[in-house]
Amino acid sequence: MANTEFTGSAKPAADNTERKKELESGENRGVVWSDRKHHLWFPISFTKYTVKNGRVYRERGLFNTVSDQTLLYRITDIRLKRNFWQKIFGTGTVILVSKVDADHELALENIKNPKEINEMLSDLIEESRHSKNVVGKEFYSKGCGLEHMHHDFDGPDDEYFDDEM
Repeated sequence: MANTEFTGSAKPAADNTERKKELESGENRGVVWSDRKHHLWFPISFTKYTVKNGRVYRERGLFNTVSDQTLLYRITDIRLKRNFWQKIFGTGTVILVSKVDADHELALENIKNPKEINEMLSDLIEESRHSKNVVGKEFYSKGCGLEHMHHDFDGPDDEYFDDEM
């Protein structure tokens, strides 16, 4: 059982031949990062996290399995939380915030190397947005505090012209 695996663009560029072999194998095709939720420093849980194909996946459970996924370009904010015990054991929680998904937060709980994963995800999110030509305005919709703005682009309102006549 591997703790934290890096493949794809997040792995150092020194081992290009190894990276090509990993990407060609069917099991790890497109996997950039994967890990399990840790207890203390042991990855013994039934919660697995994976980043591949422009998405973040979380799979929880042994008998009843729940799978969640979020597209990278939809993530609007990343937070890193580490309590005292997480600092001692080298783990942390990375929280991915999305305004458009049903669950607005996807927490990658007690993962190893949280600072590096936070930076890697930030870079992957920017790459994904750039490749899809997504800018911030795609995330503004009802319920995000911009309802008071009036967007009327068809010309001046008729009430102003009625007063002048």
